Amino acid sequence: MARPLEGLRVIDVGTRIGAPFCAGLLGEWGAEVVKVEQPRGGDFMRTIGPFVDGYSLFWAVEGRGRKSVTCDLRTPEGQDLFRRLVSTADVVCENFRPGTMEEWGLGPGALDPRLVFVRISAFGQDGPYSARPGLDRLGVAYGGLLHLTGEADRPPVRPGVTVADYLTGVFAAEAALAALYRRDAGRDGGGGGRTGGGSGAGTGAVIDASLYGSVLRILEWTIPAYDRLGTVRSREGNRLSNSAPLDNYPTADGNYVCVVAGGDANFGRLCRAMGRLDLLEDPRFTTLADRARNGDTINALVAQWTSTQSAAEVEKACVAHDVPVATAYSARDIALDPHFEARHDLVAVDDPVLGPIRQQSPYPRLVGESTPVPSGAPSLGAHNREVWCDLVGLSSSELEDLQAKGIV
Repeated sequence: MARPLEGLRVIDVGTRIGAPFCAGLLGEWGAEVVKVEQPRGGDFMRTIGPFVDGYSLFWAVEGRGRKSVTCDLRTPEGQDLFRRLVSTADVVCENFRPGTMEEWGLGPGALDPRLVFVRISAFGQDGPYSARPGLDRLGVAYGGLLHLTGEADRPPVRPGVTVADYLTGVFAAEAALAALYRRDAGRDGGGGGRTGGGSGAGTGAVIDASLYGSVLRILEWTIPAYDRLGTVRSREGNRLSNSAPLDNYPTADGNYVCVVAGGDANFGRLCRAMGRLDLLEDPRFTTLADRARNGDTINALVAQWTSTQSAAEVEKACVAHDVPVATAYSARDIALDPHFEARHDLVAVDDPVLGPIRQQSPYPRLVGESTPVPSGAPSLGAHNREVWCDLVGLSSSELEDLQAKGIV
């Protein structure tokens, strides 16, 4: 069965995570992704560990599912080559500092108006901060999440992964699909994209996706509460001021389990799982509001119970009584859990350097269809001849000349 975006071509001219992740998501739905890298060194992600024999495992994940070509966009010859490549494409994903592509004569205004041009930056394409340099941590900070993360009496704690980059990549991919749908509305016969044989003549779009903006979008009630109540939301650690019991509770085997039992029904189930029906008669815990006011007390009682058992025993008791529960999983736990195996959440990607590497599968999946396996992260310039000669139309001698000049 054809994948939904087959026939689309995406040019990934980004680096690090945001723009390449956006392109990679489109690739996992079937688009052909061509990554354009600097001839000397390539994407910065190739240099970030952990490493196996000098090869980046970070790159093995973030570089998968695409072709690699080299092209120096700072040179007139490289810029001309890029324009020729983009003329065959539907989407461009970039995350340079705003204005950089324009300096090279490669901004959206200089290219085909049918392109969907995805622009990812720390602070957006305009506004007083737009020219500032910025990476993921700044997006987490300016977007308001860093202020909320950690314990109330401790400094803010960053999330465990580069959440602003990944969130922005997801939001940008969503916007790209919406722009493509609008561009191609009314097209007959399906297919889609320049390479799919469609005949639509619609215009594309320029997508302005900022790192801080994607974080801001997920802040729940934080902004309305300030607007109407003057409330400045702050760090609460693993608990919530309006719900209890809820925490990441320690277990006897050194793990932590998350139990969510603030609601009346779940609290009753938890009391049964703990063998503490007496807590249902305690006036301090009668309602959600009562339990929230006495959160320290009820959370301590639950922690006393979990501390006497292993994480597996806590989970077993909670599942038996229909209490929402989950152990804080490590990579080892994920790799060994039968649920992940049954749902094909991990896939062996055939990396050209290291061979099969288990990684996260493309997500989400289409029911009734097999999970596609991405191609391995390509070596630098591995597809130069295929793309520059077979697709763009360079002769072998022209390619060799550009390679000798260091442009490709």
